[in-house]
Amino acid sequence: MADYTVLIDDEVWAYIRRTDSFYPPDAVDLSVDEQRKVYDRMCAAFRAPRPEGVMSWDESYGGVSCRRYEVSASDVTVVYYHGGGSVVGSLESHDDICAEICARTGYRVIAVDYALAPEKPFPKCFEDCWSAFEAIRTHWSGPIVLVGDSAGGNRAAAVAHFARGKEGDRAVGQVLMYPGLGTRRTHYGSYVEHAQAPHLTMRDVEFYRLVRTGGVESAVYDPRHNPLQDSDFSQLPPTVIVTAQCDPLSSDGEEYRDAILAAGGKAVWFEEPGLVHACLRARNMSARARVFFDRVVDAIDALGKGDWPYPAASDSHEARIAGERSLKDSA
Repeated sequence: MADYTVLIDDEVWAYIRRTDSFYPPDAVDLSVDEQRKVYDRMCAAFRAPRPEGVMSWDESYGGVSCRRYEVSASDVTVVYYHGGGSVVGSLESHDDICAEICARTGYRVIAVDYALAPEKPFPKCFEDCWSAFEAIRTHWSGPIVLVGDSAGGNRAAAVAHFARGKEGDRAVGQVLMYPGLGTRRTHYGSYVEHAQAPHLTMRDVEFYRLVRTGGVESAVYDPRHNPLQDSDFSQLPPTVIVTAQCDPLSSDGEEYRDAILAAGGKAVWFEEPGLVHACLRARNMSARARVFFDRVVDAIDALGKGDWPYPAASDSHEARIAGERSLKDSA
């Protein structure tokens, strides 16, 4: 098992303690209503001021509530799916993150408020994400970059798989942050080494899996639910996956990258050292988390322009070295 007293630095530990004061490690033992209340309080406590010049409008796309962010006219649209285990999260929980992506890239960002479990188990969450994507690509011309964190990374990838080959698909890239992609190989890698990681344990992962499916076990084999269950990884848009080292889900990033590369596509995986699941909110109190967010924003910016500033292939060692180099440069 991992020694987190060595892997995690003081800044990240301070973030963990502050988060735990709002959203306790045993939050899955609370009722869903209580989970949402404590999660919303935590998000409000960490919410950063909106960057100057960012405007937003609450709109509906495909019958799904969304929020559009702009700083100026842009041909590129970022479709953002928030995290929260399919149980918590909203347009408010990730408002500052979406606003910062908009400000730093200049791209239009549209956040999607898809239905949550247990009230609306799979496939409703996917159906909302797909309906919004279809309406967005019909309403706005130009390239689309699919982005999501955690469960939202799952949503973004599921939409990318479902969209390929369909008329009007303009997804030019996807950026996935510590996504849960539904591997069957939970007996290896991060699933074992980081089974008891701070902020997300395998017990938590299992809770969210059961709630999201409504107990229907067959759903886990549906690629709309778990993209790693797909049998075909060809013709997917260029993909950047950024994971946290101290997270049981990190190996999903490696496996997904390898599947896309094996199918002849473009994909790169970065495992950022010493970080935990949901580290986006630590970006204003941790140098490592700032590196994480910078990598995400740079990837969105590049993919929106049609650029691929990465090697043709990348193994986990190369990605780790790149992450350590970025951290050293930022110090």
